[in-house]
Amino acid sequence: MTSRSNSPPPKSPLSYAAVGVNSAHEEAALKQLSVWINQTFRFNPAKPLLPLGYFANVLQLSSDMGLAISTDGVGTKLLVAQALRKYDTVGIDCVAMNVNDVLCVGAAPVSMVDYIAVAAMDPGVLGEIAKGLHDGAQLGGISIPGGEIAQIRELLREGADHGYSFDLVGTCVGTVHPQRLIVGQNIEPGDLVIGIESSGIHSNGFTLARKALGLGEDIESSLLRYSSELGRTLGEELLAPTTIYVREVLAMLAAEVAVKALIHITSDGLLNLQRVASETGFVIESLLPPQPIFSMIQERGNVDDAEMFRVFNMGTGFCVISAPDDASRVEQIGRDHNRRTAIIGYTVHDRDRRVWLPSQGLIGSNGAFRVTREKPPAYPSR
Repeated sequence: MTSRSNSPPPKSPLSYAAVGVNSAHEEAALKQLSVWINQTFRFNPAKPLLPLGYFANVLQLSSDMGLAISTDGVGTKLLVAQALRKYDTVGIDCVAMNVNDVLCVGAAPVSMVDYIAVAAMDPGVLGEIAKGLHDGAQLGGISIPGGEIAQIRELLREGADHGYSFDLVGTCVGTVHPQRLIVGQNIEPGDLVIGIESSGIHSNGFTLARKALGLGEDIESSLLRYSSELGRTLGEELLAPTTIYVREVLAMLAAEVAVKALIHITSDGLLNLQRVASETGFVIESLLPPQPIFSMIQERGNVDDAEMFRVFNMGTGFCVISAPDDASRVEQIGRDHNRRTAIIGYTVHDRDRRVWLPSQGLIGSNGAFRVTREKPPAYPSR
């Protein structure tokens, strides 16, 4: 006899693709863009020093001056701000997403301009957004010398169900000596990976997070509900500003420790390590503890480990690759800036640039993590 259960059927696993973010198509689109964008390099003598696809590129302005440049936005985190009608922190996110990327070539961020697209002008809301930009600029040690406000009601749904409809993007520049770029070109097997904690989700993966957390029609009341698991409301957790790592990273560079790569852990999670300019693989043995929000997303959305680590930072917002002799100094500088910082893994020679997460039984390659029983390479003898 077949037994019957009153328990609901298990949820189908959620993924980024299932909620409308198709990373495979994104890669194909970027390839099409690069066909034409690469051809622009011949239009000006200040040529980029790096191929497309790194966190930032660098234009050589003179023999001793390189201009690092990167652009990014806040994404659908803005929908959470909109639902709560709280707009004074997303400017920090905008600054963070840009200055952290500029750091990744070894540059010191200098300045950023912003682009705010609105459905309608609201001076009060724009003032709140500007306050966040100010606070982010202070944390990142940059100026904001200009920007643009565009009224595009036809492109943005006015009100868009809740709050004030807008988009927010920035473009940041920094300075670096052309001969002192740090992009992982000198990584050797046995170098160490130092992780610096994130503040939570940061500004990536919100399309999946909102779906997993069931933030639909009744989004405002869900965001205002206190969570004992989080120790605050869900809205407060989701709007926690993206961490800005400028002060600690510049302190590491000023200390002249052997920093070999700087990696901003954003969309694609620890797969961002693969961007380094060398045939390097990474064995991440001991991750920093992820914040409770990640387990909440995973459990409520039935998201598997491979997808969680592909989409989210999982508690590690920035990584520094260092020679072993200097790793403890890098750790200490992070701690001196009140960041949880720890050695989380090591590098190996690997033409396929794979990322092993042995504690989770995962291996990352070709833009995704997958379950594996393969043992990672042992720490290389030096």
